[in-house]
Amino acid sequence: MSRDIDAILRSPKAYLWARKAIEAMETHRVWPTALNFELWLHYVAVKDSDVAAQISTVIQSGAPFTDQIGEAIAAQHLPGAKLTGEILDAGKSLSQELDSVSRAIESARESSEAYGQQLATATESLQEQDASAVRTMVETLSQATRKVREENQALESQLADTTDELARMRAHLEQVRRDAMTDSLTGLANRKAFDETLESACAQAQQRGEPMTLAVVDIDHFKNFNDTWGHQTGDQVIRYVASVIGRVGATPRLAARYGGEEFAVIFPGEKSAVVMAAMEGAREEIASRVLKRRSTNEDLGAITISTGIAELKPGDSPMSLLEAADGALYASKRNGRNRTSIAAANSETRAA
Repeated sequence: MSRDIDAILRSPKAYLWARKAIEAMETHRVWPTALNFELWLHYVAVKDSDVAAQISTVIQSGAPFTDQIGEAIAAQHLPGAKLTGEILDAGKSLSQELDSVSRAIESARESSEAYGQQLATATESLQEQDASAVRTMVETLSQATRKVREENQALESQLADTTDELARMRAHLEQVRRDAMTDSLTGLANRKAFDETLESACAQAQQRGEPMTLAVVDIDHFKNFNDTWGHQTGDQVIRYVASVIGRVGATPRLAARYGGEEFAVIFPGEKSAVVMAAMEGAREEIASRVLKRRSTNEDLGAITISTGIAELKPGDSPMSLLEAADGALYASKRNGRNRTSIAAANSETRAA
């Protein structure tokens, strides 16, 4: 998409776009489901998107916009819907493989039981029968033995194939999971991954009595920059800043694109003084480089960031920690931007 819907919903015009999407759905008699709302938000707010083009085609054709049409458009163009479909498909394949193995195991069990019954019958018969009957019985046992051996070989082969297939599906599901937790533009963790990690990191730090610090980052004057140079160049800037933030937030830390031009880095086991040094290094590196527009080689000027840092206090929740870091970020902006501020324990803020 040419614009980030998440950024639109967090912009000052978010309610305006939301109302326009609802009005458009009402005009065309479309049920206001969550999926339809996302699709029609693309239609009204991102006119040059593939989603908008497909919805326009449906409208021009005079056909009703059914749930099936909406689901088809979402599956093709919305990453979340596509991932959900892939997960469901993988789950179905996994179930089919497990059903196949279960049937093969049951067949082998039944064959073994039948073979055991034949052996028991043969033992009794051998005590009562003459040589001719014994030969017949031996032949019967030989045939039963061959049948069990063949079925066991087939089962072993099927189990080997299934093991390979399960390994492939496991790798695919792991890739789908990573995709669902990764921001497609920057390759950093996305908001979902950030929220989950922040919650677990806070809980672990509180339980163990260890430090934990959060940094939130915002690209200075990004809206003006984006309006001047266009969204593609804006994406280039976001990717560059993300590359620097990503190095700072390498494992065991976590760097995430929090939304639009905002980033966050979780520092488990680290105090705010250490984090201040790390984020100041990132700020200086970003400000020192003059970017060029990829398409025309024009100078874009220096890019700067503002950062807010907060260290977890006893009793803090993930939300209160995030609010403290946001407060420090706004202090950086009020004090002239291109700086890093720490939210002190007494809620006052100091800047570097």
